[in-house]
Amino acid sequence: MVEAQHMARGTARTVLVTGGGTGIGRAIARHFAAEGHTVVVTGRRSGPLQAVTEETGARALVCDHSDPGAVERLAARLPERLDVLVNNAGGNTDFDGADAADLAGYAAAFRANLDANLVSAALTTTALEDRLGEGGSVIHIGSIAAGQGAGSYGAAKAGLTAWNLSLAGALGPRGITANVVAPGYVGDTGFFRDRLDADRRTSLIAATAMGRAGAPEDIAGAVAFLASPSARHITGQVLHVNGGAHTPG
Repeated sequence: MVEAQHMARGTARTVLVTGGGTGIGRAIARHFAAEGHTVVVTGRRSGPLQAVTEETGARALVCDHSDPGAVERLAARLPERLDVLVNNAGGNTDFDGADAADLAGYAAAFRANLDANLVSAALTTTALEDRLGEGGSVIHIGSIAAGQGAGSYGAAKAGLTAWNLSLAGALGPRGITANVVAPGYVGDTGFFRDRLDADRRTSLIAATAMGRAGAPEDIAGAVAFLASPSARHITGQVLHVNGGAHTPG
């Protein structure tokens, strides 16, 4: 209970945010850094990571979290103790390539989303779970797509939710929580790779009860809550942050 008591008194924690160079990940890193915690951000591109370092003082390390070797090399460079792991790296890889021309291409495209959004989180958590102590938190960034479709991307995020149930059961006896934050449409990110037209954006906002797009800070706030002393009995859950666009039955 010592670690949990220290956290409750506001002791600075060590936080790893994967995919922390842009968008939601950057907002999460900014939030924890502003609270005085030690933050490490990772990503595949050094440029955005450097910008986060300059803005927040976070330590930046390049890593492709779908590559087991890269995750092993990352682990060797991280502190011996982590308090919060935020698995944010991912995105819909379908936006990065052309439509599959044959079955082999379809399989490759499907696996790309699984690797980016599910395997990456599993690899990273497995590599680092022994460093998480009592009072620690693992938080995955899921998606509204897990309950609404979106092909292999939605399937990967649904798989993340299912896998997290096993993780929560494994980590719970050690006083560590594991949850998913599932955003809806969030503006001010590069998620859609400039492929979101005005009509589609209008329809996504119209689907919300709040009448606005989500902001990266909305997701950062939810993540911070799940990592806080107030959420120590919340685990194995999905926290939907979508402005009412999707209410699970």
